[in-house]
Amino acid sequence: MTSITESSSRYNQLEQMSVRDLLNHINEEDRTVPEAVAKAIPQLEKLVEATVAKMEAGGRLFYIGAGTSGRLGIVDASECPPTYGVPHGLVIGLIAGGDSAIRKAVEFAEDDEQQAWKDLQAYDITAADVVVGIAASGRTPYVIGGLRNARQHGITTGCIVCNPGSGVAAQADFPVEVIVGPEFVTGSTRMKAGTAQKLVLNMLTTTTMIRLGRVEGNRMVHMQLSNQKLVERGTRMVMEALHIPEAEARALLEKWGSVKQAVENYAGN
Repeated sequence: MTSITESSSRYNQLEQMSVRDLLNHINEEDRTVPEAVAKAIPQLEKLVEATVAKMEAGGRLFYIGAGTSGRLGIVDASECPPTYGVPHGLVIGLIAGGDSAIRKAVEFAEDDEQQAWKDLQAYDITAADVVVGIAASGRTPYVIGGLRNARQHGITTGCIVCNPGSGVAAQADFPVEVIVGPEFVTGSTRMKAGTAQKLVLNMLTTTTMIRLGRVEGNRMVHMQLSNQKLVERGTRMVMEALHIPEAEARALLEKWGSVKQAVENYAGN
């Protein structure tokens, strides 16, 4: 049976459409994605709660995926340290074919059911950690094998897939199934499926980091001051929190290295 993500597009003769029609139809399809994500929130809630519990106890979050799915996991993992000031080894994204596959597809890398577990073992993964498989189709051997091996070793597993009842979901303790339907270009899961996965990943790590105390109010008080824009943002945050002039706030920020430390160590408190 053809999976939903591989089923034929609702549109045809794409090459005969005008640019405006192509853009409008793609946008029409994209607008359905948040609705599909909303339906999966009860599943995602369970995965977030399990992830928070593991990370509060000192565990890490791993993503495994191939192609677009793997790249999305790497992007999400790489954004956690600068955004929330957590160590680079706390959220880790792994892609079939290794780091070279981030830029260039590695043929047949996703077909090896044993490689993901080897990749995870390189990080000394334990039952304290969580592994989330990302696969639009839900049938990627690299992801299925990684989750299966993780479960056999007592490791909590989750997944983000875009087909119901998939092989990947069968290996996940906490499956998240976001059913976005056929793609505008048949089978091009970097489109709606990829957008859905990105939204879910945003929700997963953002909610987890908030629950771990990495946000106060609505501010990223632990963010890394890695460029001038972030220094200026941090300065404004210190100014607003302490009601002090810009020069004083910037000096505090430069001295203590984070908004939270600057506020907590302000002599005027």
